[in-house]
Amino acid sequence: MNIEVRELADLGTDARRAFFERDAGVGEVQSDVRDIVERVRREGDVAVREFSNEFDGVQVGNIDVTDAAERAYDELDDDVREAIEAAAANVREFHEKQVPADWREEFGDDGTRELGRRYRPLDRVGVYAPGGTAAYPSSVLMGVIPAKVAGVEHVAVATPPAEQMNPVTLAAMHVAGADAVYSVGGAQGIAALAYGTETVKAVQKVVGPGNKWVTAAKAEVRGDVDIDFLAGPSEVLVVADETAEARFVAADLVAQAEHDPNASVVAVTDDADLA
Repeated sequence: MNIEVRELADLGTDARRAFFERDAGVGEVQSDVRDIVERVRREGDVAVREFSNEFDGVQVGNIDVTDAAERAYDELDDDVREAIEAAAANVREFHEKQVPADWREEFGDDGTRELGRRYRPLDRVGVYAPGGTAAYPSSVLMGVIPAKVAGVEHVAVATPPAEQMNPVTLAAMHVAGADAVYSVGGAQGIAALAYGTETVKAVQKVVGPGNKWVTAAKAEVRGDVDIDFLAGPSEVLVVADETAEARFVAADLVAQAEHDPNASVVAVTDDADLA
């Protein structure tokens, strides 16, 4: 990873703006994504396997790999397993405090009006866990655990297939409490979650980050299922002075840069040694 060091005072307005001006690229793939979504909707598992072979270069056998997540957990090194479980516990504890409580009250002088609010979870939610450029067990934890805490009965995870799927990410799915894990990624993964196939059960909401193909697919299906939002390429601006730990700054930059070739990572500092 090459990081260019520039003097901010030497940069004009256009040059500064250019750091964060880039096209998410969704428009250029939308037509292809529309075709992918429609084929998965019509042809189910057959289309999923064809697109997995075309885009991921993998001949998918079992689309449902839920058992593989449990095996990955059992085979993890103790230190890694403990780290995932600790992270999961932290995520769970935080989101448990966010669960809203039902309420009901009487209104009016005579108490004849009774109003309130009831919160009920969705029945089925799909979480997309990206793969490819890096492994994201944290995305799994942050997608699955809040849904389970909210009381969602069935949480499924879709993740891109590979000859050797990342064992840490698979184990995180088991720790988080995913009810089903499917080996299908990209636009075809979003379509499978949204509309269902012979193997994948359709969900009511799709969440999770992904590349431009995933984002375009979420835009395509959002009229039929709920989604979280349409995410663009990752970006971060770190402001640091001489008290900052260089390795911490670098870690924050790399953590975002690994997401996408179009990610934008910038650090601003008045300390030449830190730069």
